[in-house]
Amino acid sequence: MGWDALALAALGGALVGLLLTLFGGGGSVLATPWLIYVVGVTDAHLAIGTSAAAVAVNAATGLAAQARAGRVKWPCASVFAASGLIGALAGAHLAKQVDGRALLTWFALAMIAIAVSMLLPRRSEGDPGVHLQPRMVLRLAPVGLATGLAAGFFGIGGGFLIAPGLMAATGMTLANAGASSLVSVALFGSATSASYAASGLVSWPLFLALVAGGGIGTLAAMPFAERLAKRQRLGRALFAMIVIAVAVYILTMAK
Repeated sequence: MGWDALALAALGGALVGLLLTLFGGGGSVLATPWLIYVVGVTDAHLAIGTSAAAVAVNAATGLAAQARAGRVKWPCASVFAASGLIGALAGAHLAKQVDGRALLTWFALAMIAIAVSMLLPRRSEGDPGVHLQPRMVLRLAPVGLATGLAAGFFGIGGGFLIAPGLMAATGMTLANAGASSLVSVALFGSATSASYAASGLVSWPLFLALVAGGGIGTLAAMPFAERLAKRQRLGRALFAMIVIAVAVYILTMAK
């Protein structure tokens, strides 16, 4: 592993961290195509396993901050994450059986779905004092299972699915859902990367470079995040267009 590859991976991590901090979820999906088309990783499975590990670390860091702020609804988040863990392990196992080129095609289609979800209007209303009820479990568990399956298969955090799922199943606010979703993102990323690592499909030097770059990108974005708060919709729209453009490029290259 050359220093140039590690430097490019760190640059990609910084870009992802910057975009995530400024515009919210969805940015981690750029890590895999960056590793393949910029860093030069030739094995799609290795790129997905490595990026999944980085996603888990980034989510855990964000979760710690959100927990200190008291925004995480732990009972609801735990039920969702526990059911999704089974799906994440199954999805990762299934993805390793799929041809790399076909997997990239599916990954690109998932990127387009993520980008479209970023363009949809988001409700901020909800009950900030929501508590886990028995009937909620019947809604949280199946949605968590399906989301974990997608996250494990594509090696993504799945936050674009988790937050709406939590809101629909519990009635919590967007702020609480975004914070609580990080429990699942961290767990799904850990499960997915552990499955790939067991098959020797995680590059730990590239993982460390991604995480280090992500931290730098997050710190660099902090001074600008508040200024862009009033232009969040425009920023997310532009970011979504970038994700779609990258997905189209992947589809073109995967032919």
